[in-house]
Amino acid sequence: MLLSVSDLRVAYGDIEAVHGISFEVAQGELVSIIGANGAGKTTTLRALMGLQPLRSGKIIFEGRDITSLPAHKRSALGIKIVPERARCFPQLSVYENLKMGVYGMQSKLAGKLAMIYELFPILKERGTQLANTLSGGEQQQLAIARALVSDPKLLLVDEVSMGLMPKLTEQVFEVLRSLNRDKNITILLVEQNALASLRISGRGYVLETGQINISGSSAELLADRRVREAYLGA
Repeated sequence: MLLSVSDLRVAYGDIEAVHGISFEVAQGELVSIIGANGAGKTTTLRALMGLQPLRSGKIIFEGRDITSLPAHKRSALGIKIVPERARCFPQLSVYENLKMGVYGMQSKLAGKLAMIYELFPILKERGTQLANTLSGGEQQQLAIARALVSDPKLLLVDEVSMGLMPKLTEQVFEVLRSLNRDKNITILLVEQNALASLRISGRGYVLETGQINISGSSAELLADRRVREAYLGA
């Protein structure tokens, strides 16, 4: 198992946001964690990346306990995050943002650019353009590309559809599907857009007020009455 999370508890001061959740992600999977705003999805990803301290629990990556490792060491092991709302470096160009994805190892970038530009042709066109002048969809593509240039073993994707128009959302989700299917990149995707995320993933977990209440294959979750009523409007 690539990633195993056991009894993860995360708190902000005295307020516990994630209440002892456990889940797994196997090599080559695309797994979704769906839930409403405030369910604890972003907190969970931040904890996995080492950006948010744990109250308790254990995180095992490639058979190694990384619970106490700082974020930069988790990144060095191959865990990369595409943060909510892209968060590109606004005053750097598209190309300079891509260089930041391999900071300290810029020589690796040249060999990755062909793949990046194949996946995101617009980034090649916008290479010298400042990131803060890109559209929301273009910034989201840049954030994904910046994570990809460093050969992630596990890609954590946080609310990739937030603020995007439906057409752009569809394009970005198709890119994630392609990365998983064609490039064999393991992805853990957290999303409010339950339908879109379950359509591209193999399995899913439903996170509600900090607890995983339902889990199963994406087909099972799409057919589950509770999921349909709460998240799919059916």
